[in-house]
Amino acid sequence: MIPANYIMRPLELTDFRKGYMECLSNLTIVGDVTEDMFSDNFEEMQRAGGYFIIVIEDLLAERIVASGSLVVEQKFLRNCGRVGHIEDIVVAKGQQGKRFGFTVIKQLLELANATGCYKAILDCDADNVAFYEKCGLVNKGNVQMAVYAPDAAHK
Repeated sequence: MIPANYIMRPLELTDFRKGYMECLSNLTIVGDVTEDMFSDNFEEMQRAGGYFIIVIEDLLAERIVASGSLVVEQKFLRNCGRVGHIEDIVVAKGQQGKRFGFTVIKQLLELANATGCYKAILDCDADNVAFYEKCGLVNKGNVQMAVYAPDAAHK
């Protein structure tokens, strides 16, 4: 349940001005994204399809306080099934403890089911495993591996 004066909804173009990028910066490096860059990326994601970004807005402050994404991947496995990748779960500082993360995860899991995904997966730090287990996910003991581009900024 979301408290009064908050709303959960899909990301909108106007959310750049409502602090969406600042909210994401609580998770990792976002870079110097301009409003034009945000708009171009938003439109590209809309055209491509398979991207579902959920936000929670504080209606009184007109600020984005939480967000999460579902990226639907079409597979050849499992009878050409789909996998939902849950990404970029973030709750702004000062907004924790209101169950926003839990609420966003539950909504993304419902979206994964509604879009025909045979499973939804996410990568997380070991410190966050207990939280995601409370959200209904199961620790499969997988290890995430990555290679970053030489000029990519990362944490």
